[in-house]
Amino acid sequence: MVKVGIIGGSGLDNPQILKKAGEIEVETPYGGPTSILTCGVIEGVEVAIIARHGKNHSIFPSKVNFRANIWALKELGCTHVLATTAVGSLREEIKPGHLVFPNQFIDHTKKRELTFFDEDVVVHTPMAEPFCSNLIELCSLSAEQKKIPFHRNKTVITIEGPRFSTKAESRMFRSWMADVINMSTVPEVNLAREKKMHYAAIAMSTDYDCWREGEESVTWETIARMMQKNADNVIKLLLDVIPKIREYNDVCIN
Repeated sequence: MVKVGIIGGSGLDNPQILKKAGEIEVETPYGGPTSILTCGVIEGVEVAIIARHGKNHSIFPSKVNFRANIWALKELGCTHVLATTAVGSLREEIKPGHLVFPNQFIDHTKKRELTFFDEDVVVHTPMAEPFCSNLIELCSLSAEQKKIPFHRNKTVITIEGPRFSTKAESRMFRSWMADVINMSTVPEVNLAREKKMHYAAIAMSTDYDCWREGEESVTWETIARMMQKNADNVIKLLLDVIPKIREYNDVCIN
């Protein structure tokens, strides 16, 4: 049985892509999720959507209740998670508007709850391959078929936020071999892995962070405009990929 959780990022908190849509409130041991879950069906596959930053984008990154969000999706029976996210590009070839499907992350957060295993029992979760390779493959094939510019198997670095990087930090992250930067993938991806859910990020490059000479400094308004402009591409990808997940379910490795 496949059920897909969509975690909506900037501009994609609640896309109108579901049939038989309804809202469900879920309480968790970690408090309430960041939004009511919108549940429905896409071509026979059950889907639950949660708005990472709240329905009105009112929750800043460090206050996102990541544990409640992942726990709620697992409680509703989600087996796979597709998480949309805005990212800044740290590489010339990853242009604004391109999609990125990372396969590695660097954690540069400072004060987030990073695990479900912080009481009673210690569990050391393997994290060498944190993202689901088969979901990356499905997303890549879909983007290629739809002629959407994309990059796969890149490294995302997650910073605490809500401020953007300094130029010195941006250049340092490039030297660490990070390819894109955001404020949301960690601890989402590791929590999903702890819950044995197949997780992939659908990241949209919105800007060049601040390392690139001659570029205007990144602003939230710039990010929001780019996400809105390219939201249709992400929705098309979700509609294409989600029905195909069932075909990969038996071989999906996480």
